[in-house]
Amino acid sequence: MTPDSFVKLVGREKASAILRIDDQEKAALAMDAAVRGGFRIIEFTLTIPGVYELIRDFSRRDELVVGAGTVMNEADAQRSVEVGARFIVSPVVDEAVIRAANELGVASMPGTHTPSEMLRAHRAGARLLKLFPVPAGGPAWVRSVLGPMPYLKIVPTNGVDRHNAGEWIAAGAYAAGFVAPLFQADDLKAGRWDVIEERAQKCLASVRLQGRQAG
Repeated sequence: MTPDSFVKLVGREKASAILRIDDQEKAALAMDAAVRGGFRIIEFTLTIPGVYELIRDFSRRDELVVGAGTVMNEADAQRSVEVGARFIVSPVVDEAVIRAANELGVASMPGTHTPSEMLRAHRAGARLLKLFPVPAGGPAWVRSVLGPMPYLKIVPTNGVDRHNAGEWIAAGAYAAGFVAPLFQADDLKAGRWDVIEERAQKCLASVRLQGRQAG
């Protein structure tokens, strides 16, 4: 998958499942639940124990596109791609990581919080822009930024849940990333994988409904 084809896929799917947890086995079970719920774009943060094994195992599934999150340097980007990651996500703008992703032939999604950071990341070659943390203006903030810079592909990943995801898409967000509101701590602790699966279905329904209306 090329970076361009990945960006197009994100535009169609409108959502990704992002997991951060301190247990490898539960990470696999939780992400399996999200996949059963319909997610096809998934992200494991590098803070998860055994994360490279998880990326490798899930990337072997033809129907999934797997990414690595919390990538903070070039070495981690390279190792992630070597085991199967097709996109690289960071919490900050780091030109070296963006450049590494481009050289490795995968898309990068750096964390941005201001219009200046977004333009800087875009000019550095980032295909997608993670909005993190979410500004106080919420969806209205995205609409304001896209006014003068409509070419930016903004993907909020903080403060997005199934109740407000449609508002983000309606405001012009390219897609949305679901983190804690999808993988709630109590469900992870108790192993309520069926609840996560059901919530995944509802999260996807909320963004895709708005996406069809916008289209």
